[in-house]
Amino acid sequence: MTRPSLGAAGLLAGFALLAACAVSVTRAPSDAGESSRIAAGTARADVEAMLSNAAANWNRGDLDAFMADYLPESRATYIGRTGVLRGPAAIRSVYAARFAPGGVRDSLSFEALEVDMLAPDAANVIAWYVLSRGDSTIARGPTSLVMVRRDGRWRIVHDHSS
Repeated sequence: MTRPSLGAAGLLAGFALLAACAVSVTRAPSDAGESSRIAAGTARADVEAMLSNAAANWNRGDLDAFMADYLPESRATYIGRTGVLRGPAAIRSVYAARFAPGGVRDSLSFEALEVDMLAPDAANVIAWYVLSRGDSTIARGPTSLVMVRRDGRWRIVHDHSS
């Protein structure tokens, strides 16, 4: 069974976000637990939209926009086959060849997104990335992201993709 692409899931997440906003506006939460669930639902929708946008930036070949989703600080890390990379410049170097003229950059999407809120502005995100070429899946693997919300948007602090 194939999973829907993040595009369809992103649309559903948008409706979920609108529904979550409507719930929070029309009635007050009955307890702190309900408030937390609403906040977690909104964060999930925001993170899913961010990852959908990241995939669109990748697929469009916009490395600057793709990298803008990483925290622009030296503490940002990427763990992959080459080991641990620290800072946006090092992370960018991993992707640069794929975005260069003649580079191979298959279509990116994300599946099976899980968002675990660590704090109101911090989340652990687990998903599967999928790289496709036409109707064929070229690569698929787990990704674990620690994300923080800064200046009203979610940013990747730690990216471990296998």
